[in-house]
Amino acid sequence: MDEPINLSAVIDQVCREKNISRQVLTETVEQAVLAAAKKVFEDREIEAQFDQETGNVNLFQVLYVVDEIDQERREITLEQAQRAGLEAEAGDELLFQIFYLEADKKRAEQQAKDYPEIEALRLAGMGFGRIAAQTAKQVIIQRVREAERENLFDAYKDKKGELMTGTVRRFERGAIIVEVDNGRAEAVLPVREQVPRESLRPGDRIVAYVKDVDKSARGPQIILSRTHRGLVEKLFEHEVPEIYEGIVRIEACAREPGARSKIAVSSRDRDVDPVGACVGMRGSRVQAVVQE
Repeated sequence: MDEPINLSAVIDQVCREKNISRQVLTETVEQAVLAAAKKVFEDREIEAQFDQETGNVNLFQVLYVVDEIDQERREITLEQAQRAGLEAEAGDELLFQIFYLEADKKRAEQQAKDYPEIEALRLAGMGFGRIAAQTAKQVIIQRVREAERENLFDAYKDKKGELMTGTVRRFERGAIIVEVDNGRAEAVLPVREQVPRESLRPGDRIVAYVKDVDKSARGPQIILSRTHRGLVEKLFEHEVPEIYEGIVRIEACAREPGARSKIAVSSRDRDVDPVGACVGMRGSRVQAVVQE
């Protein structure tokens, strides 16, 4: 049996939790159900409207008022319309609701009695209610996934060039998948961005440089690097307040990942030794960078 499809509560919840526009979601559901209906009733012209009160997607058959019929399932003569008691003129469009739910069976029968001159659609019992429900569910799930991907990309697109801390989760074809933001997202550390001979295992905590954030069909991909010179520069910026404040500036950086790194620094303040600031008391600052 086809049951009413009350989508309002579901749509409200999804919009609230996933930050999706209600109008966008209802229009998406409308179009999806309409596309499904056109596959079932391909010889008719159909429109769909989301009913905000009932939460159902209402379908309507469009009939054009003409002098002579060329398309039986899409047209009605002016004479037929007048006999049916309809105020219409040639060229008008008439909408007749398609009652496709079992609960609307009596309304479909009444419409057929009210307009005996018009071939009314009676879809109750044909299973389209289930098709509509499944279609609506699928499109909502798909739109939620798209919204999650968009929101995730918006959250990380400005992280390029920054440091990111994460936990090694697994290995895929040599690449290392890293969980970041307490499981909110996953980032990838490609083979070419890994430090030679560095041994990492699931559960290890790492700090990496965000080399790029790609917007792909499968969702945003956060590309990490442990070999980029930016990793060294950002680590020093984190450990050395004088660099963060702009007093000491990194002029150049050279890396041999896994072997050694060199930076050239300068100071804007004559009273601040740039090398000493980077090394720190008993080498504490430079050692903190080396450990990462």
